[in-house]
Amino acid sequence: MANNKRFQPLWLFDLDNTLHDASHAIFPLISANMNIYIARVLGAGGTAATQAEVDVARLGYWKRYGATLLGMIRHHDVAAADFLRETHDLADLRQMIRSERGLGRLLRRLPGRKILLTNAPTRYSTDVVRHLGLGSHFAHHVAIENMHVHGRLRPKPSKLMLRRLLRKHGCAARDAVLVEDTLANLRSAKQLGVRTVWVTQYLKMSDPIGQAPLPRMLKQPAYVDVKVKSVLQLLRRLQSLR
Repeated sequence: MANNKRFQPLWLFDLDNTLHDASHAIFPLISANMNIYIARVLGAGGTAATQAEVDVARLGYWKRYGATLLGMIRHHDVAAADFLRETHDLADLRQMIRSERGLGRLLRRLPGRKILLTNAPTRYSTDVVRHLGLGSHFAHHVAIENMHVHGRLRPKPSKLMLRRLLRKHGCAARDAVLVEDTLANLRSAKQLGVRTVWVTQYLKMSDPIGQAPLPRMLKQPAYVDVKVKSVLQLLRRLQSLR
């Protein structure tokens, strides 16, 4: 226990599929909203693009930029605020949230500061955190609107954004821990020297359009320091993060 008290990292917690099960109902609805939005933007003459065309755009931009939104901004002059508002329009959010009990107790017991670091928009992520009852456990809430660097949107897995965030909070990379479900974000963070925790229990698909199923065995990549099924296992894995 004495060693645990000396271990005071800066925890960077993802939100969706890390602190709650977004794959259960939230992601399918966001995905449907995104398909409608992208089909309208890609369409011509008042006719929406086909689902195949939408899938190609979503997957292509996700692979190239790490986020479909960035491709929509750069290639179709989409306004980020408009895209985020429409895709995250979830009237029954509270009824869709699924999470484990004990998250607040876990965050309270984990040594060190905690920051919520999510590629989701502020309004949505604030609502989810409120419904989860976790707001008081985070010193800061960094949503996608806060991820601008030199006037450009730089969401995860941007190393430039992460470097700036760590510098702002006076934290060396080796003293930070990113807790995430998304491997691309963990890989980028590890390249900076950040410690990494991969949360796997809510993962359903390996691409954003829901066509590539996960492998039966989720192997731990070299850039992942700790692999856990649930964030509730973090306390017992602290020794592995030192």
